[in-house]
Amino acid sequence: VFPSLAQAQASVANEVYQELGQPSVFLFCPTEYCSSLCSPSPSQSRYLQTIGQELLPGIAVIWTGPKVVSQELSAVLLEEVEAVLRRRPVIWDNLYANDYDCRRVFLGPYMGRAPGLMSRLHGLLLNPNCELQANFIPIHTLGTWFQSELGSCAHPDSAGTEVGDSQGAQDGSYSPQEALELALLDWVAEINQQALEPGG
Repeated sequence: VFPSLAQAQASVANEVYQELGQPSVFLFCPTEYCSSLCSPSPSQSRYLQTIGQELLPGIAVIWTGPKVVSQELSAVLLEEVEAVLRRRPVIWDNLYANDYDCRRVFLGPYMGRAPGLMSRLHGLLLNPNCELQANFIPIHTLGTWFQSELGSCAHPDSAGTEVGDSQGAQDGSYSPQEALELALLDWVAEINQQALEPGG
């Protein structure tokens, strides 16, 4: 019926989206959802070009970055993805994900994301560790990053500051080390509070 997989997927997604009354949040995860899955690149992928052309504009598209688990996200890559998809992507961030390898538990701060990314995103989803308690630092530091991004949006002249800048909170930029220290303080307080509860 369809000349390509992309046209089939876009047609089905469009039909479901319209049948549901065009909800304000409707996410589509493409088959090529990161740069390493694109042939030869995101901007030259016939698949992504078709998705960008055919998918209704109210449908958001999920993207994980250069790889399935991306150590870094840059504004340049997001510009390329936005251009081919004709919309800002929703980042599905697998930085902490360990469902594919339960021996991997990343307890470090949210990092490797260039400053000023918020203006390039339609949204951001954090794929957590499978172990519930191991997600305190990831979620806490993501919150700190998000607050610094909101500050950058309010003060665009600070958007060029490097991630991990030692000035950190002093100038409103995000410092992974400072975010980690804040998260650890709150996590210890949370653990102490739980220890005082009956059965703790």
